[in-house]
Amino acid sequence: MNTEQNIWEKDKGWLYTHVNGLKNDAQLVCVFGSTAICEGQNVFQEIKKLYPEAHIFGCSTAGEICGTRVYDDSVVVTAIQFESTHFTGTKIKLGDTTSSFDAGEQLARSIDRENLTHVFILSDGLKVNGSELVKGLTKHLPKEITITGGLAADGERFGKTLVCWDDIPEKDTIALVGFYGKNLKIGYGSMGGWDPFGPERLITKSNENILYELDGKSALEIYKLYLGEHAKGLPATGLLFPLSIRTKDGETGIVRTILSIDDKEKSMTFAGDIPEGSYARFMKANFERLIDGAHGAAKTSYGAIGNRSPDLAILISCVGRKLVLKQRTEEEAEAARDIFGSHTTMTGFYSYGEISPFMPGANCSLHNQTMTITTFVEE
Repeated sequence: MNTEQNIWEKDKGWLYTHVNGLKNDAQLVCVFGSTAICEGQNVFQEIKKLYPEAHIFGCSTAGEICGTRVYDDSVVVTAIQFESTHFTGTKIKLGDTTSSFDAGEQLARSIDRENLTHVFILSDGLKVNGSELVKGLTKHLPKEITITGGLAADGERFGKTLVCWDDIPEKDTIALVGFYGKNLKIGYGSMGGWDPFGPERLITKSNENILYELDGKSALEIYKLYLGEHAKGLPATGLLFPLSIRTKDGETGIVRTILSIDDKEKSMTFAGDIPEGSYARFMKANFERLIDGAHGAAKTSYGAIGNRSPDLAILISCVGRKLVLKQRTEEEAEAARDIFGSHTTMTGFYSYGEISPFMPGANCSLHNQTMTITTFVEE
């Protein structure tokens, strides 16, 4: 596998981080950029000129990762030439589906499953219930097929998110790429690093990813009480105080982040399911544990491919982590570099949700507030 990377910044234009002469040989180009830049046609057309034979796959973000650097208001372009791996891509518009689950079903049915090795998905980050999307995908894919990916973002604005497959990035879109071939090895890992605080509360009223009541009381009012002065900045400030959800005793909690609130309905909408009858607990950041989480995700994904330096690593971290870490944000990518070494090309973005099993052998889920890493190596 050969790769090269380019970055486009508004004030500087194109910057080339490393070039391997892939202009006419690149087969797949991953593009992660700010919403304002992604929705403009000029940059997309320039990418097509850079790699005229390649398929383009990407989304809008809350920050772009290139190596150990984290950028804002840029576009990070990673071109890939595979030696023996094949792939196919597809996309779907939300208007052509009845639900997030239906979207997952349609996408899974639309790709060939013979010799399929892995599925990587990028989804609208505001209108999709990521939990239901994953359920729809897994229902129609063989159990041994792994799925990773993430939800597109729009910085701290929560206005609109964009996804592309071989066209200008569009809103209300989900796209995926299926990878084929025995020589491609995939690793993955997903870890958090948030500390719980306050009592665990029973979810007494919810509907899929909409939460109404905790312990029979308004969840929104309880949440605002805990946030104090931060409540004025909802939903953005909710990224600093996610919820941990568990359904069974001893089960590892899944973290959920707020996407929006409705003061009239006294409701909170999350990126994934908030099952009624489950238990919720408020979370807060621990700087060192967030970095340790990134290190752990890298180590898990590294071990899954035989403790070898991957050719490519896609890092997807939650925007909430970026808001907490601030000037220390790049330490997440640096922690991954410490594991992978200098050979690995690293790209990725800050998201509204991460899709992956926690570790090899676990079920695929939607996560929030994690660092999720997918590693690729061709034998």
